[in-house]
Amino acid sequence: MQQDWYSVEQVADRLGLHVRTVRSYVRDGRLEAVRIGKQYRIARADLEALTGRPTAAPTRGVQVTSIVDVDAVDAPEAERIAGVLTGLPRGTAEPRPRIETVHDPARARLKIVVVARLDETVELLRFVRTLTEDAA
Repeated sequence: MQQDWYSVEQVADRLGLHVRTVRSYVRDGRLEAVRIGKQYRIARADLEALTGRPTAAPTRGVQVTSIVDVDAVDAPEAERIAGVLTGLPRGTAEPRPRIETVHDPARARLKIVVVARLDETVELLRFVRTLTEDAA
């Protein structure tokens, strides 16, 4: 019988918790884990014992990481775009899309990082285009 093992990061993603919270659960004994080198590994059965429900077997997923650079963006405009993007609903499908923004005021450049499934990435990039074209 094959045993599924998860990293602390994977458990945090599955439960919607911060990685530090999961590590705290392990240290406090609320979540059983095996230490391999410097990292913890959590068995599926132990994760199920913590949550009280079965954990679905991991399925293969394909995600796309996209980086969009937008020039000529001042701080207020960068804040507006970032607020709209980070406020988008993320849906319930796992893994949920991640959107991060970084503004470089010295270069007046906004960097937008999108990590999502392929179909979600296409839609998010279309939305980014609409947002940035409106700003121009």
